[in-house]
Amino acid sequence: MWDFPRNPPHSKQNGIHRRRFPDSSVRDLLEDISAVAVILVPCSRSLPALCTQTAGPTASPDNNLLVQTTSQDLTITGFRNQRSFRFLGIPYANKPERFTYSTPFTGSRTINATRFGSQCVQVGVPSGSEDCLFLNIFTPLLPRGPLPKSDLKAVMFWIHGGAFTGGTGSDPTFDGGNMASRGDVVVVTINYRLSTLGFLALADGKTNGNFGFADQILALDWVKEHISAFGGDPDRITVFGQSAGAASVRALLASPKAFGKFAAAIPMSNLAGSNFASTYSFYFTIPEEVSLAVNPILSETGCKTATDQLACLREFDAQALISLPDTAKFLVVDGTFLTSTQLPLNGSGPVANVHTMSGFMRDDGAAFIGFPSSSNISQALAQDFLPQNVTGSSLFPVPAGSNGTLNAFNVTARVTTDVEFRCLDQATIVAGVQHDLFKSTWFYEFNRSYQTSPGFDPNFPTCEAPIDAAHPLGDTSQEYFKCHSGELFYVFGTLPSTSTRPYRDDQDLPFMRQMLDTWTSFARTFDPNPDPGFLRARGFTDVAEHFAKQPKWEKVTKNNLQKAPMRQLQFDSLMAPFKDADQCSFLGFPLNFFT
Repeated sequence: MWDFPRNPPHSKQNGIHRRRFPDSSVRDLLEDISAVAVILVPCSRSLPALCTQTAGPTASPDNNLLVQTTSQDLTITGFRNQRSFRFLGIPYANKPERFTYSTPFTGSRTINATRFGSQCVQVGVPSGSEDCLFLNIFTPLLPRGPLPKSDLKAVMFWIHGGAFTGGTGSDPTFDGGNMASRGDVVVVTINYRLSTLGFLALADGKTNGNFGFADQILALDWVKEHISAFGGDPDRITVFGQSAGAASVRALLASPKAFGKFAAAIPMSNLAGSNFASTYSFYFTIPEEVSLAVNPILSETGCKTATDQLACLREFDAQALISLPDTAKFLVVDGTFLTSTQLPLNGSGPVANVHTMSGFMRDDGAAFIGFPSSSNISQALAQDFLPQNVTGSSLFPVPAGSNGTLNAFNVTARVTTDVEFRCLDQATIVAGVQHDLFKSTWFYEFNRSYQTSPGFDPNFPTCEAPIDAAHPLGDTSQEYFKCHSGELFYVFGTLPSTSTRPYRDDQDLPFMRQMLDTWTSFARTFDPNPDPGFLRARGFTDVAEHFAKQPKWEKVTKNNLQKAPMRQLQFDSLMAPFKDADQCSFLGFPLNFFT
């Protein structure tokens, strides 16, 4: 906000035109923009700003939209669109030699950041490259020179998911423009090496794995060093990620190499517990990874009998390597980047002392199992390698609907969500709070979803709101499975990102606004409850009023662990107890699992 008469009524900064008017004139001026009135008011009065500019919401980097910033000896050219200043495809590392740790970028000091860089090698992306270590920055503020620290924006550092085998920071679902402009934060998205190229470890004493994880930390180093040139505060970085990205955030909380490099963390849908979920939170030793994954890879590549196995693997075609039946995609205890087999939540080792906000989708596990082939509960459980003792347990009742296989799926989806997400995510919160590990702790269950179809919509249409004649896009007031990745459009404010994902009702848009405002509030203030004054000053009056009608989100403390420590995120949100505590104990993952 600007005050009169300190600033002239017209100015131009970084290609964006601004006119400032007294608030009593705004409505008239919106009706007749030519009616400019300038009056003198006290300098202490806060006044609104009416901003106009020439770029559209999806503008391409035309010459008249280019912007530039400098940091140390770097000159970086990006462009602007209606939502943010965009710097895409910034190299943060040199092209790494395969199976070595990445090093800081030493190439040209003049960087054209108007196009996304290559994706990392992965199945289904034939254009993927091993020269892929790029990051993207979306910012609402582009300084002309050094700014006072109080003027710098909070930074949100996104780590994509994809099972450590796929994904990219350039995915349009993660476009940071809306988050930057509405949330008044700087958003960074990154690439990191994937699959065997990112996580291979050998029993040679030098090839110790975690290369993709080390890439994430190097990208974080780059951001710490240069983000102030993009308006970001290097001391207010929130690392956040979903699925494998959440596992990465959890690993950063445990990594001595990452301590002190971020101020807050948001792991979203972290996997932990049974089946394949265990490897995301319980780390293999190098010998364990070699036995499980690397020896089969050596056999499949013909490198097992090679005199120099590492050299042999370096010569193997990259796409063929990550397309083998076996892949090395696991975080390991390498002694440098990870020094313990899990995040030491019992107080036995160091943990990053930062603010945390975490949670999961209500039916997260429904995305990771097949639909039952019959209504027989025992068979349905066996089909997905789930505990057989669930059969007949009163803790897991079978619904009485007419669709027997759907009834069975309700049971298997609940059990999978418990043993792969809910139980140990809740246990993480209990241990963290009881041992005072984090500066603050906030926890949620996401109870509204919109799948990122066509990207990820398993067991269709179970993860979709039911469709009927009155609700051709889906009736969100009815029950449906709230599946893995169903929160992403809401958090980033990117719904609808395609014509296939339109608003289903009059709640999708306001809920998306609320979730974006919640995530960015946490990044700015380490409190997910947005400041009503901030919302109203930016014209988000309807959202401010809706937040005011909901119970405040309470952080988790020792005093409320047994009460209602969890935020149930829906329209409207509320505080609730931990879910399925008895079921988790029955399954072997009680709330005190880590304590």
